[in-house]
Amino acid sequence: MTRLSDFPVSLRWPAQHPERIQLYSLNTPNGVKVSILLEETGLPYEPHLVDIMQDESHTPEFLALNPNGKIPAIIDPHGPGGAPLALFESGAILLYLADKTGQFIPTEPTRRWETIQWVFFQMASIGPMFGQVGFFNKFAGKAYEDKRPLQRYVNESKRLLGVLDDRLEGRRWLMGDDYTIADIATLGWVDNLITFYEARELVDYDSFANVVGWLERGLARPAVRRGLKIPGRG
Repeated sequence: MTRLSDFPVSLRWPAQHPERIQLYSLNTPNGVKVSILLEETGLPYEPHLVDIMQDESHTPEFLALNPNGKIPAIIDPHGPGGAPLALFESGAILLYLADKTGQFIPTEPTRRWETIQWVFFQMASIGPMFGQVGFFNKFAGKAYEDKRPLQRYVNESKRLLGVLDDRLEGRRWLMGDDYTIADIATLGWVDNLITFYEARELVDYDSFANVVGWLERGLARPAVRRGLKIPGRG
């Protein structure tokens, strides 16, 4: 494949600006990681709303881009060597865009890998556990008579908030003075936990003072505020 038009996803979501990075997403906690970073870097991009509630991420066109059927995904028409590059998995996209721009990831090897480990922490722990709290507290799992699953994920989410809180002790961001993709990966999930998932009291969020301050600093960034809405349903 050498052109954007060669990708089946471009048939369902046509590009108006094929020279820009194409973002296929929705403003979920995973989706906004990429839109926030794109807003922070200033890279030109074109967002396409993939409505997961309408199962659009499981259409043949989207599955040709991401066989796992999850948002977000991107196509960079100017990838390595000048050829288009298609990527899925939000963590991989964050790393790619940070390396592409030389922004929001340290260049010094030790700090670079330390940043990456906190991105993986979000991917492996924060996202899955907070998502289960949302399922059992707000969505279909709310009707389950057995509340042990909810409590299990609430307890684990509290533990993870404690890990974040300890890391942020004496630090402005997860990497100290440097705002990085580790913060970008995590901000949307913490915000979603206490807003959309309605779990603020459930996880004793306000007892984690360092996390509270960190989230407030993150939400004060204009690029974060913009990215949290992209792409929205209108």
